[in-house]
Amino acid sequence: MSTTLSSRPATTQGPPPPQRPRRRRRVVFWPYLLVAPTVLASAYLLLYPLVRNAVISVQHFRLGELIRGGAAFVGLANYREALADPVFWAVVRRTLLFTAVNVVLIMVLSTAVALLLSALGKWLRLLVMGCLVLTWATPIIAATTVFQWLFQSRLGVVNWVLVQLGFERFQDYTWFAHGTSTFGILVALIVWQSVPFAALSLYSAMTTVPSELYESAKIDGAGAWRLFTSITFPILRPMFGLILSLEVIWVFKSFVQIWAISQGGPGDATTTLPVYAFQIAQSLNKYDLGAAVSMITVLLLVVVLLAYFRQMFRQEAEL
Repeated sequence: MSTTLSSRPATTQGPPPPQRPRRRRRVVFWPYLLVAPTVLASAYLLLYPLVRNAVISVQHFRLGELIRGGAAFVGLANYREALADPVFWAVVRRTLLFTAVNVVLIMVLSTAVALLLSALGKWLRLLVMGCLVLTWATPIIAATTVFQWLFQSRLGVVNWVLVQLGFERFQDYTWFAHGTSTFGILVALIVWQSVPFAALSLYSAMTTVPSELYESAKIDGAGAWRLFTSITFPILRPMFGLILSLEVIWVFKSFVQIWAISQGGPGDATTTLPVYAFQIAQSLNKYDLGAAVSMITVLLLVVVLLAYFRQMFRQEAEL
């Protein structure tokens, strides 16, 4: 008689362990309630003017409608009128040129200042950063007034310095009577106001780059330019892209400086899209056409930024 033993060990199954009842997640509404006033106020301040401007741009809205109301819907007639005007396209080209010149100078100078801050000692760095913060904190109208005084024909410091250096032709020279010089003064003003923010932001980002990377590259014989192109810029490419897009928005919509100094003149030498829209709306009382130009300005800015972001994302995907 043979006995067959099972190779499978005997298992004893007991009752399953008791499952703990699932606790229903409580939805906490307090954080949403606390931020709701800020969100609603921001939406009202940002979205309402844009929506209202879009509505006016498709209406016949002149001085009469402003007083008595009852603006009639005209569809895209205001947009067709603006796009058919050759003056509008001249203003568009001037705005793009103005933006390109300013943004290039801002990015180059800001990068140079940020690299300079990285190379300075502690106390000298704090001094330079303090000067940058004070420049950045200067109100726009105050800075514009200072630049008007600097380039004043009779009492301006710039003319006095140039005459003292032997340039007699700048005696009582009227800078704001010439389109090219007025354009250059506005570029200098906007660049002077924009560099501090961009430089401090880039410097803050540069402090996050590990110093070991620079030390290894220096051991391999890399110079300053190679360090920037091979380490600093590739690592901080998103920050450079963010600063660039912010500066494009800042320069593209510049109005106060231009209006305070030249009101778009002499002639139309410094008339950009925001100034052009204001001139149409306030001087000609064509609020509908001015609103249409403003909406086209917003659309142009969105198209430019989307094209840039698309290119940036494509480069990031290739890397």
